[in-house]
Amino acid sequence: MDMQLAGKRALITGSTSGIGAECARMLAAEGVSVVVNGRNSDRAQALVAEISGAGGKAKIAMGDVTSNRGCADVVNAANAAFGGIDILVNNVGNPTKESHPSWFDASLDEWIADFHQNTVAAVRLIHAFAPAMKAQRWGRLIQISSRNAISPHALFPSYGAAKAGLNNLTLSLSKELAGTGVTSNGVMPGLIYTPQLDQWFAETARQQGSDDPEVGKQFVLKNIIHQTVNRLGVPKDIATAVCFLASPLTDFMTGTTFRIDGGSTPTV
Repeated sequence: MDMQLAGKRALITGSTSGIGAECARMLAAEGVSVVVNGRNSDRAQALVAEISGAGGKAKIAMGDVTSNRGCADVVNAANAAFGGIDILVNNVGNPTKESHPSWFDASLDEWIADFHQNTVAAVRLIHAFAPAMKAQRWGRLIQISSRNAISPHALFPSYGAAKAGLNNLTLSLSKELAGTGVTSNGVMPGLIYTPQLDQWFAETARQQGSDDPEVGKQFVLKNIIHQTVNRLGVPKDIATAVCFLASPLTDFMTGTTFRIDGGSTPTV
């Protein structure tokens, strides 16, 4: 199926590994000129070389989008890379800490940090790129949220609340952009394997009296996540949805946030 993405230009934040890197690969394979963002230059260069080697187009915009100065640098580099951005994938965002023994152990500083990283960073970039998208009467604003936005865990409460804020702004933004040709949508991943999960699996294994992270992973799947799909999610599961939302074929879809979580969220 032709997603009609050839010739479009995309910035994917936090794209030197995991979900972001897979989004960059898949969009590039569809003919999109992609801008890779992150803070690790070696990983960014390796991904650009991989995409270029496969016949795609990719450039780098290094910087931390969770700060005003870092975001400004990324915006300038992204606009310079291919002359503008048509598709923004707000992928940056993780819990500042993996878990806590209690809801009350999350400090106020952690609450603030989670909102800056998971919500405010997206707002900065939307402000930066949406005006040009409106002017050209076409654009895609895609937020990577989390199932924790609608089914939060008590052990990392600030992360779920920050992602709930991201879902909320995705919908309100779609209303602001009504009739402009620019859509705002999101994706809520469930448990997707990225290297950031290794620490959680290891900690969970130790709590079960084991030094094997695989023991921790299996405990999480069976006793914490309660998936109805019997495998761990992978970045490609999310990147596929991002390519769909980025496509001109989805111009009738806005204000929507997909839940892609292996059936782990018990809700209608």
